[in-house]
Amino acid sequence: MTSDGHGRPLAPSCADLFLSINGQGRPDLWMAGLKPRLSGWVFLDGVHGVDSTGVETLATLIGHEMRSNTVRHKNSVFHDLLKHVPWSEFERLVSAHGADARVRRLTTKSQLIALLYGQFSGASSLREIEAGLNSHALRLYHLGAKPARRSTLADANALRPAAVFADLFAWLAGRAHRGLRRALAETTYLIDATGVRLCGAAAEWARFSAKASGAKVHVIYDADADRPIYAAVTAAKINDITAAQAMPIESGATYVFDLGYVDYRWWAKMDAAGCRIVTRFKANTPLACVAELPVTAGGPILSDRIGHLPARQAANRRNPFADPVREVRVRIETGKVLRILSNDLDASAEAIAGLYKRRWAIELFFRWIKQTLKISRFLGRSENAVRIQIAVALLAFLLLRLAQAAQKTVQSPLAFARLIRANLMHRRRLDRLLQSDPPPPLNPNQLVLPWA
Repeated sequence: MTSDGHGRPLAPSCADLFLSINGQGRPDLWMAGLKPRLSGWVFLDGVHGVDSTGVETLATLIGHEMRSNTVRHKNSVFHDLLKHVPWSEFERLVSAHGADARVRRLTTKSQLIALLYGQFSGASSLREIEAGLNSHALRLYHLGAKPARRSTLADANALRPAAVFADLFAWLAGRAHRGLRRALAETTYLIDATGVRLCGAAAEWARFSAKASGAKVHVIYDADADRPIYAAVTAAKINDITAAQAMPIESGATYVFDLGYVDYRWWAKMDAAGCRIVTRFKANTPLACVAELPVTAGGPILSDRIGHLPARQAANRRNPFADPVREVRVRIETGKVLRILSNDLDASAEAIAGLYKRRWAIELFFRWIKQTLKISRFLGRSENAVRIQIAVALLAFLLLRLAQAAQKTVQSPLAFARLIRANLMHRRRLDRLLQSDPPPPLNPNQLVLPWA
């Protein structure tokens, strides 16, 4: 440090500052800008005798305040929902089916994200999906997707293989189902189909009359897990039992279905696999009774009998299901009497009647997806577009169930779906959808210069 002629110290020179950096000068002097945490400090001690180690510039102080008050990054609700999508499996399916071959603009991943956005947001048209995605283009970047034009999305729905989306749903349903099965002792599956009406100008594949066309969604529903484990789409004119014969059968499980699935050969196949069958007799189906079981007088169970189905079917064909079956007659709340059939000869009549009553869970599932998701108004008329939209709707249902299971705040599935729709692109945690965002904290020391 140099001094003037009267012995007063002068401001430190550059050499003094460099020496201090190398450890050869004063240890409390640093050159401004050489260390990030000390950048912008003002050196006054050499001039006025002030210890500048406690002095910060206004810009540095404001910068520190901004860093301390910065809101931590949060993912959007849509981003958290998409975390449950098995993207590695999806990429494998895209590659296996060649879905992205010769694709220049909209990848299959962007197509899936756009269609899921339409399901979760309630968008009812391609134009609405396009407008919504464009308004959130910056947040789509973090999802690895891009906004989709209406015409490009329409072409993708018509041309991309629907098997990619159907196989993705099947994979995710099977994975979630296996995880839940480890905690359940029994398995009860419900089989049914629901019809969806299509535009009258739809292709011939879905036409069942001169002025109407439609499709069917055939589902195996896990009543304990409250989610589908299998789904297939056919034209409305396809018989329910024809689609059921292609369904996978799990040995030892219980299958509950209605009158539309009367096929003795299919029943015999399930019986040979050790499955328990619970269904209904047709009104004109006789039973050759061999045993009458006691029932409680005055209860809903009217009779409980064991017998055999007719040995011959139509056209004098032999009935392949020759094992004895159970007939339980029960009076329901409306006063109607049902004839319930089962191959379980050991369970109580009340248990068999209770299993058939559970069949209404799949009816509630069909009503839920038609009212909450977009499965009644379609974005395209081709068979491929309809199959893709139905598969994505079922996939959206699974994602909602998985996301709801990961939080404990909202118990109602319908309320959770509504909150997802209202906060889809907001940066909020899924377990805090019912909480309002707190205001940013106020710092009482803002713009105050500390002097040592």
